[in-house]
Amino acid sequence: MATFYQEKLDFTTTKEIEAAYEKLLQENIESVRQLEDWLVRVSTLQEEVEEGISGHYIDFQCYSDSETARKQYEFDNEYLEPLRKTYSAKLDEKFLENRFKKDLDIHWYAPLIKRKVNAQDLYREENTRLEVEEDRLSTRYFEITGGLTAEWEGQTLSLSELSPYMEHTDRSVREKAMRLSYEAFGEVKEELQQILSDLIQLRKKKTENAGLSNYAEYMFKEYERFDYTPEDCRTLAASVREEVLPVLSEVQEKHKEKLGFQQYRPWDIQAPAPGEKPLKPFENRAELVSRASSIFEKLDPRFQELIETMDARGMLDLTARKGKAPGGFCSNLPISNLSFIFMNASGVHDDMITLLHEMGHCIHNDFTSHFRLHEYKETPMEAAELASMSMELLTMDHWHHYYQDEKELNQAKRDQFTGVLSLLPIGVVVDQFQHWMYENPDHSEEERLQKFQSLHEKFGTGVVDWDGLEEWRSRSWLRILHIFEVPFYFIDYVIAQIGALQVYKNYKQNPDQALQQYKEALKLGSSVPLPDVYKAAGIKFDFSKETLHELMVFVQDELRQLEEA
Repeated sequence: MATFYQEKLDFTTTKEIEAAYEKLLQENIESVRQLEDWLVRVSTLQEEVEEGISGHYIDFQCYSDSETARKQYEFDNEYLEPLRKTYSAKLDEKFLENRFKKDLDIHWYAPLIKRKVNAQDLYREENTRLEVEEDRLSTRYFEITGGLTAEWEGQTLSLSELSPYMEHTDRSVREKAMRLSYEAFGEVKEELQQILSDLIQLRKKKTENAGLSNYAEYMFKEYERFDYTPEDCRTLAASVREEVLPVLSEVQEKHKEKLGFQQYRPWDIQAPAPGEKPLKPFENRAELVSRASSIFEKLDPRFQELIETMDARGMLDLTARKGKAPGGFCSNLPISNLSFIFMNASGVHDDMITLLHEMGHCIHNDFTSHFRLHEYKETPMEAAELASMSMELLTMDHWHHYYQDEKELNQAKRDQFTGVLSLLPIGVVVDQFQHWMYENPDHSEEERLQKFQSLHEKFGTGVVDWDGLEEWRSRSWLRILHIFEVPFYFIDYVIAQIGALQVYKNYKQNPDQALQQYKEALKLGSSVPLPDVYKAAGIKFDFSKETLHELMVFVQDELRQLEEA
């Protein structure tokens, strides 16, 4: 279907891939040098398999209405993924039992050994079949949400294409666009609820098979979260409520005052203030890419070369269209030694941010390509999101390439900081919602709605008026794909945002040093513990109340300067 990825193996059957795995499994290893060479060859095979499977996933996301893409994606999930997981476990066991493991350089290989011991402890053969069904359910979510549309002035638009109207100066237009979006999800709410109910029970079974107490514990092992706990997440949530909400509340109150509305409704949150207009950083795809390229040239020519190479190779699917899955992501293609960016641009400011964010991931992948072991290229999510969220902020000095008008530039920067403030509470809401769901796996759908609404209220500012929209509020999580596809992947955004603010704070004091530290951190991949990656970036892996307080003072000061400019 596409030519941007390489298939080194036959992905139409399991035979060739299974034979390649079996050959490595049967190999005799008679020295520490042979063991190291074997690890590299295992890495190469794993990357060849990953490239094909990732390419097929991208195809399906880009063309979720394509029968060809869907069939290959489903074949991968039903046959190739279980095969990969089974042989990965067998190869891990072979490595861990090898007598020459003790002769390896312990300093270099300790993180690898720790990860393989963890994987061996978690792996259960019976769970690979359950994960086939898990993937099928996630696929169904994307098929449903990717096909959602709304009728707008004689046109059928995807929900992504409605986004510009939610920033319109006319309040009635914003309300209409938001209502259409929520109504589209309302039409499929029962099926999406059932998908999640099925996923929860399936994940409960996986947890029991692994001999663990709840699914959060399972996923913390799956995500290799060795440096913090679910209890730390609860502490972080409390800190966000205490330190961030007062600042966000003040920002929303000021916005409400500027708008002059007695009621500040959900469709007013993104409204331009009087004298402002909706931000439009680009007119078309070409401008979106070329202006980002100009920004990256100022930071590091290597960044610019990367985005231009990706564009030339057809690895940027950026614009919204019908039949395309929602959301945005970056996918690493290790054999091609490049990354692919998927997003749904519709001409709004957030599209610019999304491209800069995803390019942070691509740059991270590029900076880890020097490792011979694929495990060290696979960065933990808290480091991966640090790379992308820091990139949003590090580029701000060069946003004039998108906004030549000084007033619009300041508006864009204010929106960025407001977005940062808004992300932190919703991030902990989604995280704590998932903890509750999997700690209480037999809850009803109605209890689930009630829980989300109560958390949304608890971590809300009280400024936004949801009167009469309680049902919307209670099911607004339906659009968050992470809950369905990558459970517990949301707190990473909160942790990384705290890190990114520290990076930007350093950048404001010493740009060259902060950018160099950022790049040094990216080069580490997962070859060192997560706190060491943050330390290399010149920041602390710390989300205490004290750190949040310091950062909120910094954000308030930045916003004050922009208001006065």
